[in-house]
Amino acid sequence: MILLNQSYPTKDKAIQAAGQLLVDAGCVEAAYVEAMIERDNLVSTYMGNFVAIPHGTDEAKKFVKKTGISVIQIPEGVDFDTTGTEEKLAMVIFGIAGIGDEHLDLLSKIAIFCSDVENVVRLANADSKEAIAAMLEEVEA
Repeated sequence: MILLNQSYPTKDKAIQAAGQLLVDAGCVEAAYVEAMIERDNLVSTYMGNFVAIPHGTDEAKKFVKKTGISVIQIPEGVDFDTTGTEEKLAMVIFGIAGIGDEHLDLLSKIAIFCSDVENVVRLANADSKEAIAAMLEEVEA
């Protein structure tokens, strides 16, 4: 569930792509993708350090079939700022779906990993899905 070297005109298109990877992998029903966009509109899923972690609303938990994570690398970034007052450029997007509260554990691990901007640079510069997968295995450890 990894896409490399992507480009999106808007954050909503990027979130849709992250969600579609979760749908295609059987992690969520299609309705979850709209809930990911809704969540970002309520509270930005931009985390800083060029990372966004879109996930569904609490009401959308019923659409989650199994816990999963998608990763999209966007070298040129996509702007998550809706106010036009600050730059919230996301170069790596993690789409998350979790059974019960499993998504909270995923969010925590990714946030800790990405709090080191060097890790984000490694993700943004990775040239293969395998390299990104290996970095995410570090997160799981």
